[in-house]
Amino acid sequence: MQFAWTFASLEDKIVQQAVVWVLQSIYEQDFLGFSYGFRPGRSQHHALDALSVAITSTRVNWILDADIEGFFDTIDHAWLIKFLEHRVGDRRILRLIRRWLRAGVSEEGQWSKTTVGAPQGAVISPLLSNVFLHYVFDLWIEWWRKHRCHGDVIVVRYADDFVIGFEHQHEATACLEELRARFAKFGLKLHDGKTRLIEFGRYASERRERRGEDRPETFDFLGFTHKCARTRKDGWFTIHRHTIAKRMRATLQAIKTDLRKRMHRPLGETARWLRRVVQGWLNYHAVPSNSHRICRFVDEVTRHWLQVIRRRSQRGRKRWTWERMQRLARRHLPRPRIVHPYPDKRFHARLEAGAV
Repeated sequence: MQFAWTFASLEDKIVQQAVVWVLQSIYEQDFLGFSYGFRPGRSQHHALDALSVAITSTRVNWILDADIEGFFDTIDHAWLIKFLEHRVGDRRILRLIRRWLRAGVSEEGQWSKTTVGAPQGAVISPLLSNVFLHYVFDLWIEWWRKHRCHGDVIVVRYADDFVIGFEHQHEATACLEELRARFAKFGLKLHDGKTRLIEFGRYASERRERRGEDRPETFDFLGFTHKCARTRKDGWFTIHRHTIAKRMRATLQAIKTDLRKRMHRPLGETARWLRRVVQGWLNYHAVPSNSHRICRFVDEVTRHWLQVIRRRSQRGRKRWTWERMQRLARRHLPRPRIVHPYPDKRFHARLEAGAV
């Protein structure tokens, strides 16, 4: 069964943006430091930096890799309004938010009322989801690690995607069980197939090797697979981040499909379009320790482009050699190079500036 939220009018979007500005000035004072999603001055890379620094600088031995099942479709409206009432006293604002939440969905031309979920694409939805998780998760986990834990606990959350690190396994297991109950109270559910507790940290490799086990498991967060590693120079513990292989394959397949649609477009036009696409991908994924993936990405894009060029004419296969294609790619495609600093450098720079 396919559902589609009804789209807000232009007037609604303008009013929603005004409400967002007002609520943002209120809730930015309340939101906790480990919350990074949909907040001014914070990005996905800031969350990634914070996670890497937290794991490498604390005694984290276990990672809770959790996933909330269908979060944006299961936000309980009644609970959300109760949370908003803690800080918002203006009944007109609350009435507007209620109306936006109950905008409904259309299914095959038939409108129906909604009692759960945030309107997809609405300007105000990211902030409302942040408020919901602030009360359901952030405040709870902050209390939990202060009153229930004796070891180190780190938390990083970006929207509904979060990672919790623990020093002790028994505390990690207890937190997972209590978190399930906490979410169930507010209509949320952890995805059984995607939520797992893994051994991870500076001593994970040594401990697993002594037990005759394989290398530490990896976990995914914000588009990157995180792996335990050692620095080449000193052998210190570090974290390597590689673009999630499955997502990179999906992106390459999408580019390949678009290139085929543009097969008979002028070469210069396709080159300008492809440069923007590749540069946009590199702007996000070109982080330290990801050199192999970004080089492979540009190489695969070049190969897909060559296949399309060769199919333009019967003489194309002979005329367009791989060497000639590489010259074309060097002229038009951005170079695969690291553009982001190491996590600790950017994190501490923001910390000194008071931005964390």
